Amino acid sequence: MMGCGKTTVAAEFSSRGYTVVDTDQIIVERYGNIDGIFAKFGEAHFRELEAAVTAEVAKKYKNAVISLGGGCVLRAENVKNLKATGKIFYLKAEAETLIKRLEGDTARPLLKGGLEEKVKTILAARAHVYESVADFIIDTDKLTPAEVAKIIEGKIL
Repeated sequence: MMGCGKTTVAAEFSSRGYTVVDTDQIIVERYGNIDGIFAKFGEAHFRELEAAVTAEVAKKYKNAVISLGGGCVLRAENVKNLKATGKIFYLKAEAETLIKRLEGDTARPLLKGGLEEKVKTILAARAHVYESVADFIIDTDKLTPAEVAKIIEGKIL
């Protein structure tokens, strides 16, 4: 979910010498900013780009930390590709935590027009999917990125 700490925890892994791949970053490098993609082509087009990048990354990188966009695992094909190469961790956070972390963030197209309401709606719609596809669930509400990385390391090493 947006604001759960995926990018920050990935940066923690990078600082520890792990190979880190961020699918949203690849999309931005290749196709432009995500907000622009949504505005010009719509969410469906973005999800197609995301699926292609996810398949490529899952096939190409072994023993890497892959940071995904919050909607990536909503597609079964993405989950299948990711599970073929590794484990999926759901970095879980309460709506209030997510709202606090996302305040002032204007770059997320799905949050335009009412942060609090949008976060609660999106989380309610996605939480069951996140939980069902995850191999491990980590509650990040009261943890630092370093603590989350340490928990993940303990489960994969």
